[in-house]
Amino acid sequence: MPNPYREIFRAPGTIGFSAAGFVARLPLSMVTIGIVTMLSQARGEYWLAGGVAATFALSNALIAPQISRLVDRHGQSKVLIPATLATIVALIGLMLATRLNAPIWVLFLFAGLAGLEPSMMAMVRARWTEIYRDTPHLRTAFAFESVVDEMVFMVGPVLAIGLSVIWFPEAGPLAATILLAVGMALFVAQRATEPPVHPQGADSSGSAIRLVPVQIIALLMVALGAVFGTAEVTAVAFAEAQGNKAAASLALAAYAAGSFITGLVFGALRLRLALTTQLLLAIGLAAATTLPLLIVSSLWMLGIVLFIAGASISPTVIVAMALVERHAPPSKLTEGITWVMTGMGVGMALGSALSGWLIDVYGARSGFYVSVAGGFSALAIVVAGLCLLVEPRRSVGEGVDGLKANCA
Repeated sequence: MPNPYREIFRAPGTIGFSAAGFVARLPLSMVTIGIVTMLSQARGEYWLAGGVAATFALSNALIAPQISRLVDRHGQSKVLIPATLATIVALIGLMLATRLNAPIWVLFLFAGLAGLEPSMMAMVRARWTEIYRDTPHLRTAFAFESVVDEMVFMVGPVLAIGLSVIWFPEAGPLAATILLAVGMALFVAQRATEPPVHPQGADSSGSAIRLVPVQIIALLMVALGAVFGTAEVTAVAFAEAQGNKAAASLALAAYAAGSFITGLVFGALRLRLALTTQLLLAIGLAAATTLPLLIVSSLWMLGIVLFIAGASISPTVIVAMALVERHAPPSKLTEGITWVMTGMGVGMALGSALSGWLIDVYGARSGFYVSVAGGFSALAIVVAGLCLLVEPRRSVGEGVDGLKANCA
């Protein structure tokens, strides 16, 4: 039986850019949780740690799509290099501000500036799309990258939390900064697989976020991101309350492991179900698996529950990316993917901030109520917008009216 994952790497350069993309996106899973761990250790206040981490996540969610829009217009290498340099400077400033006990507003300032970090998830997927557009291999490539994302979220939190707890508070963010610099340099150097700049159509002045399906999926990711953001902050607080703060990294790794395994299986399947049906089933599972979080009483139980909850992550992201690729024109694809992925960043920001406040006021386990709210909000969004997410029976560049016709 042919291995679909082996097949996608037959194209020249695919191994190189995917591997470099893995290194370059490791900081995505390290910076937010690294900030939480760094500031909770250095300042001892979870509201501050969650607030600063949320500032970074929210800033990145707003800025990254604009960077991706520039990438669609000017190419990856011309935009990624200056954006990455600015991010590195901001992260160094944040670490120095923490070390030197700078005023709180300085922490928020540098966290906001660090939001210039480009969306490597979108950059890698844009390269796969250029190679395998309109072929069955593209779904497999998206599935593979979702699995890689989960590897990132398995390895990243372990590194960020472990380094900051074992060595010094700034060690996690420092490692993320180094990995960002090295990974981005390797990625940009591979020019042969860089997507060309597609001609801008008559509607090129408009943003990809004006496309109704992109709006719905991005809003869905906001709700789902709140679940993830809450898990990061609450897992750290819960582990500390249990007397083993470093174990939070293992619980979060279990969360990612559940998604990793499911993603491998899901990506190898050739399902005949409509993409909208697949999305509805995945989100239904995500909502249902937030409920057991309310009754966790030990670190072992937390790890098991998060492992089960993680089973919905990869299928959701794989299907969401496939829907964006179907609805967004090539000249807006990178931006469209980024809006969806950074929608999750907005949710993580909201989840981190709200759960951090609840933890300070009501205790560690209270943060999981935000997970439940986020999961069922995501389900409601999918149910309400399902008709508008149906794969379009139209040309790629057609507008919202075509979508409404499909729903009629």
